[in-house]
Amino acid sequence: MEMNSGPGGLAAHVRAHLPELRGAEARVARVVLDQGSDLVHLSISDVAVLAGTAASSVVRACQRLGFRGYQELKIAAARQAPVRPATPDADDADPAARALADTVRSAREALDGLAATLPAERVRQAADLLHTAPRVLVTGAGLSGAVAADAAYRLRALGSAVDAPVDPITAELAAAQLPPGAVCLAISHTGATRSTVDAARRARAAGAEVVVLTSYARSPLSDMSTCTLVAGGQDLVFGLETVASRMAHLAVVDAVTLTLLALRGPGAERAPNLAADVTADYAY
Repeated sequence: MEMNSGPGGLAAHVRAHLPELRGAEARVARVVLDQGSDLVHLSISDVAVLAGTAASSVVRACQRLGFRGYQELKIAAARQAPVRPATPDADDADPAARALADTVRSAREALDGLAATLPAERVRQAADLLHTAPRVLVTGAGLSGAVAADAAYRLRALGSAVDAPVDPITAELAAAQLPPGAVCLAISHTGATRSTVDAARRARAAGAEVVVLTSYARSPLSDMSTCTLVAGGQDLVFGLETVASRMAHLAVVDAVTLTLLALRGPGAERAPNLAADVTADYAY
């Protein structure tokens, strides 16, 4: 299978598909994530023991992840450069120093893994849909709301007609009123936030296109999308997604809007220049 061989590529791929796995297969995927490039030193039996399952389950998990078998998964692991910067020992380290190091590492891994979960043609597809859309609705709740606000600002600065209601009921109403050809950009780390999924469902029913930005390849949100942009896939900390997933989502927003700017050509420069003028009025 084709996969980005850069740092974090395999981990990003596995995280993006982890919600699709259950039971023994999910445990195998966790072993793959825990072992990283060290997987090359383990036999299929070793992985089975670590996952508490049989070798046949390891093979099935590999196939569910898109590999022909365990050997192909090991080859992918061998291509991964270890991304393990030195961190202080847990016994004597300053908790703040550990937290900072862990946050930087997870953010780096999420960004490095983008190429494994997000092909360039998918970015182009999203930009094409936004380019021709008569109206764009951007929706996201909770911590994804900040990413939605950033996306709405950037699209508006490029001249798109954008609506980004904060209230979920208003967002759902706006989605139901979208004309054919319009785009609903739905942003959700889990892809399962009810208000965001409901808005996307209304938009699809109205005949609009749905572009989804999420951390997982399969979810209730991606099931109804025209174009799914997968980035992040980090675990939750205290019930909240880590900053790594939001950084990855913001990077995707940047990539899509830069592509959109290129599609619109020199004539689109007026909108960014106007945005710069407006912004300058608020600076000393």
